[in-house]
Parts: sequence; structure tokens; C-alpha cells
Amino acid sequence: MDCSCQERVFNFSAGPGVLPLPVLKEAQRDLVCYPGAGASLMELSHRGKVISGIFDDAEARLRRIMNLPEDYHVMFLQGGATTQFCMVPMNFLGEKGADYTEQGTWSKKAMGEAKRLGKVHLVWSGNEGGFKTLPTDEEMDVRPDADYLHITSNETIHGLEFQHDPKDWGVPVICDCSSDFLSRPIDPKKYGMIYAGAQKNVGPAGVTVVILSDSLYKRVIPDERRPIMMDYRTHVEGKSMHNTPPVFAVYIVDLVLKWLEEEIGGLEKIHALNKKKAALLYKAIDESDGFYKGHAAKEVRSLMNVTWRMASEELEKKFAAEAEALGMCGLKGHRSVGGMRASIYNAFPYEGVERLVEFMADFKRRNG
Repeated sequence: MDCSCQERVFNFSAGPGVLPLPVLKEAQRDLVCYPGAGASLMELSHRGKVISGIFDDAEARLRRIMNLPEDYHVMFLQGGATTQFCMVPMNFLGEKGADYTEQGTWSKKAMGEAKRLGKVHLVWSGNEGGFKTLPTDEEMDVRPDADYLHITSNETIHGLEFQHDPKDWGVPVICDCSSDFLSRPIDPKKYGMIYAGAQKNVGPAGVTVVILSDSLYKRVIPDERRPIMMDYRTHVEGKSMHNTPPVFAVYIVDLVLKWLEEEIGGLEKIHALNKKKAALLYKAIDESDGFYKGHAAKEVRSLMNVTWRMASEELEKKFAAEAEALGMCGLKGHRSVGGMRASIYNAFPYEGVERLVEFMADFKRRNG
């Protein structure tokens, strides 16, 4: 059965997340036969002009949108952010050890991978507090001689987000930006490396965007035992095409970047839209007289992943089931923490948040 645009639900899933409808429509038109190619993109050689042109266009758009300096390398890799958890220490973790924050589930997993490979220094942990807040600059015990500092800009499961770029501690900052990538303006020069699984804000699952400063790139530790595909030099020198890349996924990324640049108007505009959506939803939580209880401290609330609890798990299950029956899907919290979670990434429409807020008020009237 075909799914018409009128039948599409409001998808609050944390990932893969909602994609812009114009992107899906253009991809649908091009799926069988890409214009001028005589075949589907999935049938074309990645060494040919069509695919290399798409990769070049995606990189150029990304550089413009982020105002990325020329001395930063852009890679489109595979394996998700989880592969970067081990790839980062395999390339940069030396005798001095690396500094890691423990802000939630994903930063904890990244640190765990690094510990397999060398020394790790914990600069701050929110574990004892139930991952409800994030560290201030003053609270972070960063060592001036660390090989690098690893942070996570947005913790998807707990709904926490840094609201500013990192301080300059004199060490390279490597940031997992998977769930808030391109959701707001940042200063790329504050980071030695940024990586992001595409399936939240910038494309489908299957491709990971990696942005690496040349200064950090030059610090890759020589290691003849390192698998060639786990070496950043392989992908910088091969321009993300050492082996067959995720062609169709990068094509969708290119279309999403085009939508963000040309239809939305860039990062300032999308940030304003994201703040507007989040403000409406947090207002409904805050004004519910405790019926809905937000998880994250107000000063570090995520614009991408809004998390809350209710009086009981049974009530939460009822909420999720009724919402899904009304065309609002993906509102259950992560299986590791429970509760509710509304992921409202870049492409999520404001109308969907309005619909959810209306339902929340009605549900509270009937169950409060």
C-alpha cells in the first residue's frame, strides 16, 4: 500500500529521525533514474563523475553552511558514531592519555571504547546525579597536556545539550555532535574534530560526517598495526572513497544540506525554528503542575530531545499508546531509562509540536 503525504505521522523518533518532505520527494523522483545518468544512483560507479559531483557538492554546501575554514577536512564515513568511539582513540590516544566527560549514555560508551586502548582521565561525571545536568567550564578538570578532550554536545537519551561552544583549554576538543549537528551555529575553530551520525538531522542511517582540523590530523599517531580503514589518513587522502562509500546516503545528505541552505536559510534560521518548537513543548511541561516532570535541568535542556516522566510507567504506556493512535509516533523514552521523549530535529514540523501539546493538555484533563 502506498503511503501518501496525508498519511504520514508525526515522527518523534530519536533516530532515524524525520527527514524533510521535499528531500524525500526529490529522492523518490530520482530513485529509478538519476537525471542525465540513465541509471539509479545505487547502480553507478563511485569513481564516476556523477557520484564524485554529488560528494563534492555535499562538501561544498557543508563548508558554506558551517563557515568551515579551509584547513578542515570533511569525510563521509560508515559505521556510525559508535565506530568513531574507537576510531578516535586509535588515531589520537597516546601516552599522556585523553580526557573524557561522562554526561550520559553515549559519552559513557565513547569513554568505554577509549579505555580499551589506553589511559583515560574523567574530567567530570553526571552519573551520581542521574545525568540531569552538564558541567560548567569551571567544573571540568581538563589537563593541559591531555592528548585530547572528548565531549558530547547533546545527550539524546537524557535530553541534555551544551548551549555554547567549548572553552579553549589548550588541548584539541573532539565532539560527538550526532544529535544536534547543524541545529545551531557553532564556531568550528573551537573544535579539533566534530563527528555526527547523519540519521538525526542531516540524512539517513549509513553515513557519518567527520570534520577534522588539519592541525589535529597532523597528530595522527603512526601505527602499522592499525587497520587501514580505521586510519583517518586513509579517508582524507582517498577523499572518502578508499572503498565504495554509502553513495545513496550521501546523496540524501546533499539534498538535506540543499534544503537547509536554500529553503530554510542557514543555521541562524533553523536555530530560531528549533528554539520555537522546544519552547512550546517545555512550556507545556512546566505549566502542567507536575503532571509532566522534565528530566533535564532547565539551563541545559536539549532543543532536540525533550524528555519527561509521569506518575507511573502504566500512565506513560497509556500516553504513548493514545498518542500513537492519533498519529504521533516514537514518544517512548529509551529502553535504558524509560519515560517519554519527543525528538524534534531540524525537519520536524512546528505543527507536530502543536499537536502534541494539545494532546498533552487533553490527556492531563482526563488522567490528572
